[in-house]
Amino acid sequence: MKTPETIYHHLIDSFTGQEVCFALYRLPWTDEPILVMQEEGKPIIINSLKEVNRRKGFLLSPFQLTDTRPAILIRPDIVAHDWEEIKQALQEWMTRHPASMHPLQSLPQDKAGTTPQPSEKEEKEQYTETFSHFILPLKEKLFRKLVLSRSTVQPLHEAFSPLATFIQACNSYPRMMISLCHTPSTGTWIGSTPEIILSGHEKEWHTVALAGTMPMQGEIMPTEWSKKNREEQAFVGEYIRKTVKKFGSKLTEKGPYTARAGQLVHLKTDFHFTLKDTDHLGNVLQELHPTPAVCGLPKEEAYQFILQTEPHDRLFYSGIIGWIDPQGDTTLYVNLRCMHVEGNTATLYAGGGILPDSTADSEWEETQQKMNTMRNILSI
Repeated sequence: MKTPETIYHHLIDSFTGQEVCFALYRLPWTDEPILVMQEEGKPIIINSLKEVNRRKGFLLSPFQLTDTRPAILIRPDIVAHDWEEIKQALQEWMTRHPASMHPLQSLPQDKAGTTPQPSEKEEKEQYTETFSHFILPLKEKLFRKLVLSRSTVQPLHEAFSPLATFIQACNSYPRMMISLCHTPSTGTWIGSTPEIILSGHEKEWHTVALAGTMPMQGEIMPTEWSKKNREEQAFVGEYIRKTVKKFGSKLTEKGPYTARAGQLVHLKTDFHFTLKDTDHLGNVLQELHPTPAVCGLPKEEAYQFILQTEPHDRLFYSGIIGWIDPQGDTTLYVNLRCMHVEGNTATLYAGGGILPDSTADSEWEETQQKMNTMRNILSI
C-alpha cells in the first residue's frame, strides 16, 4: 500500500490529536484502505453489545463493557474506499472544517510517558507471579482454560506517524485485518488481527475458532501441534459451535488447520452458517464475546477471574473492532496484536491460553512473539 500525499498524511495523523472520530482499516488480502468518519461530534455510546442491533458504523468495544468504559460506534457520516476516494472525502471535509486544516506539528505529549518503565526482567517476574495465580485453579480443575494477558509500554520515536505505522502494518501483514482507530474517549488504537468474530451479509455468515500458537520456521509453516495446543483449539471450537447453533442453521465446519498470521501460526476452524434475522447481530455478539480464545472456560467464571486477577486493564485489547451493517456487509474482528498510542508511548498487549500443563516460560515467550507483531512495525 502506498502512502498518500503529505497533506493528507499530516491531516490523518493530526486527527489523532483532535476531537475527531475516525477509523481507517484494511481487510485481509486486499490493498484497499477504507475510511469511516464522523462529520463532527461524539461517537454513539454502546453500553451493551445488544445495543448495536440494527445499527451501522465502525464498532470499537472493550474486553469489559462498563459505565465508565462503554463501546463506541463511529457514525458512518463519511465512508470512502481507496486513496483517491478518501482524498476526495477529506478535501470536502476540510472545506467544511477549515479550522482543522493545520498540518500536524507534533502529537500531544503525555507526561506519564516520562515515568520510568519496568525492565523486561521485572515484567517477566510480575508475569510469572500472575501465572502462578492462574495455573493453580487450572490444576485444581476449577477451570478448563484461562487466558492470561499482559501489557508493556514502548517509547515512540519523535518521527512516529500513526498513518505510516498503519501502512507499514498493511504491507507487512497481508493476511490480517489492519486498523487505525481514534475517538476522544477511546484514544488511538492501531492493530493487526487475524481473528474474525462475526462476518457476513444477508443470510451467509462466518466466524472462526482460533487458538494454539507456534512461531514460523523462517518461511516454513510448522504443522506438528502439541497436545496443549490441540486441546486449547478444541475448547474454543466447542464453544463457538454451541453458540452458533443458538442463532444460526446449516452449520458447516472447515478445520482445524494451520493458518499463518505474520510470523506466527495458529490452529483455525472456520464456521459457516445461515442467519435468518440480521437485525439482531448484537445478540449474537453478546453471546460470542468474549470467546474462550481470549477468556476461558467456563466463560462467566473465567471472565470474572481474569478481571479480578490480571494486574492490568485490558481496555480495548481482546474486545471487538470493525464494521457492522445489518443490511450490508459486516466484518468484525477480535482486537488482537494491538497497541494503544498515548503521546510519546505505545502500550502493547498480548495474551495466551493457559491449560494445566502450561509453563510460565513458554507462555511468556508466546506473548513476546505476539507483541513482536507491533514491535516490528514500530522499529522500521
